[in-house]
This record gives sequence, C-alpha cells and structure tokens, in this order.
Amino acid sequence: MLLNWRTSTGLPLPQPQPSANNSAQCASLFRSLLLSVTEVLKSKDLCFSLIKSYEMPMRSSETVRVCTPASTQNSGCGMLINSSFSENECVMNIMRDLAYYHTAIETYLKSPLHRPETEIPLLSPTLGILRDLRKNCSPMETAEHNSTEDAPGRWGNSSYVNRQKMCKMMRGFHVRAITINRVVGYISSGDHRK
Repeated sequence: MLLNWRTSTGLPLPQPQPSANNSAQCASLFRSLLLSVTEVLKSKDLCFSLIKSYEMPMRSSETVRVCTPASTQNSGCGMLINSSFSENECVMNIMRDLAYYHTAIETYLKSPLHRPETEIPLLSPTLGILRDLRKNCSPMETAEHNSTEDAPGRWGNSSYVNRQKMCKMMRGFHVRAITINRVVGYISSGDHRK
C-alpha cells in the first residue's frame, strides 16, 4: 500500500500587505511627523536662547544604510555596492528609530523642564504621532517594537542642559524624518519590487 504523506516546511509566513487605506493613513502620519518636528524647531520655546550648534545626534545610521535602494548604495570609496533592498528590514529599522525618539521625548517631558507650560504642548503632538505610527503602521508585534534597546537615558537635573540636548536631538530627528519620508515614498512607489 502506498501512503501519501503531505510534507510541510518551516518557512516564515508572509507579512500581510497593508491595505491601500492603511498605506495612505501611514503615509499621512509620516508626513504629519515631519511637519510636527519642523514646527517644534520653528518654535522659539525649545531652542530659544541656546548656543547654536551644528551637532545633530541621531540614532545609529543603520536605517539609512538598510533603507538605501540597492542601486545607489556607496561603499565609501566611490564604488556602488550591489546589495538587495529589504523592505521588511528597512521598515523594522524605521520602527526602531520611532521607538528611540518616542522614548527620548517621553522621558524628556518627565525630566525637569525650563517652561513646562510651553514645552509639553509643543512636544506632545509629535509624541502622539509617534505613538500612532508605532501602533498603526508597524508590521512587528507590539512587544517587539516597544523595546528601548537604544533608549536615551540622557536627561539630568539641569533643565538648560536637557533643553540643549533635546534641541540638538530634534535637529537630528528632523533630518531622520526627512529620510524616512523619502523612504516611505520609495516603498509606496513599488520601484523596489520591479
């Protein structure tokens, strides 16, 4: 008698593709994030009367490296690297960035503030958008992207020093938000699937 056995393989399940409606909502949230960070930097409430510095601390450059389209990655010596673009890896790094900045802003708002009556309302919209992005636009499980692996434990007792660090960090976050919006546009275009 011949037995017919079905075999199974342990391949990962494909990521559910976001619906067009969810993709549009996420793209809108990423645009809102960029506009919110831009407004924070335009405001005189956070960076007013601080010594200008061109230092812009950011989370690691891993997101930029992973999210660069394969045909444009540079090895540093003028040669293009032939590596493949991974949408999942890119989105995971973006979510790690969002977790990093969410934690940084959230802990900053709990630290001694120069003018809490202006700083809290100024940063709260950005914090809300970060929360919405992490909740609604992440393909990862909630526990996985709530990690604070890189969480900045940088806030001390001096509101001036804290505000100075936050101002520098927000400048870096602005650059990262621009990059993330470009990447979201690239992913949305579908060019990487061709």
